[in-house]
Amino acid sequence: MARINRVSITLCALLFTSLSITPLSHASEQTRASAALKAHNAKGTDRKKKPASAKTKSTTRTASKKKVSTLKRKAAAPAKRTASLKKSAPLAKRTHSHALKSALLKKEQRCIVRKGYKRRCTTEEVKPLTIADAHKVRVQKAQKTAMNKLMDQLGKPYRWGGSSPRTGFDCSGLVYYAYKDLVKFRIPRTANEMYHLRDARPVDRGELESGDLVFFRTRGRGAADHVGVYVGNGKFIQSPRTGRDIQITSLSEDYWANHYVGARRVMTPKTIR
Repeated sequence: MARINRVSITLCALLFTSLSITPLSHASEQTRASAALKAHNAKGTDRKKKPASAKTKSTTRTASKKKVSTLKRKAAAPAKRTASLKKSAPLAKRTHSHALKSALLKKEQRCIVRKGYKRRCTTEEVKPLTIADAHKVRVQKAQKTAMNKLMDQLGKPYRWGGSSPRTGFDCSGLVYYAYKDLVKFRIPRTANEMYHLRDARPVDRGELESGDLVFFRTRGRGAADHVGVYVGNGKFIQSPRTGRDIQITSLSEDYWANHYVGARRVMTPKTIR
């Protein structure tokens, strides 16, 4: 009996230990399986996440490319604008200059009247004067003023040392009276001083213009002792000598042609007032 009891006790003990070990082993297998599942799921999520990161990288690259392209476009825009402005600038200048020219053009009406015919009038465009033309007009105006002053003295008697219409004129006094208020420099009082005047320009006989001074040597003393003013058409105005009146004489006369020494021009754009 005692042996039976011992055997039954050992059997019970073995059964108890087997029962207690199997759940533990089973639990450990479950934990292992769950851990494996978790690891597998984690790998799957990692695999799923990797394409997302790739997508984000690609999106950032495309975004950066777009930003660079927009920056390039913005940088190129001012250059295009400047290029277009440069291209359009000459056209604008042309149109502006054309507008100015058309605005400066003046219209002048000219009419022709004949006996027994109707009055005919035409409108012509007058172009604006250039600087050279303006200077020429000023000189011509001064020359006309001098000629008018000289022509008003025709017929007045010669007066030695005279330089005014009240007393009469000698040759150099007549020139002094005509030009003293028209030029910037001081007109000398004698013919020889006028001939050597620095502000006057020498002129060839074939290039004489109205208002030029013509000089003669009549007494054989000095460079010049007589002066007159050229009036055009080969003629000059002078106050010749005592007993003679102020008159217009031809340069081609033998006496004056033989005693002619030269000419000077005092009326220029730089010298007139």
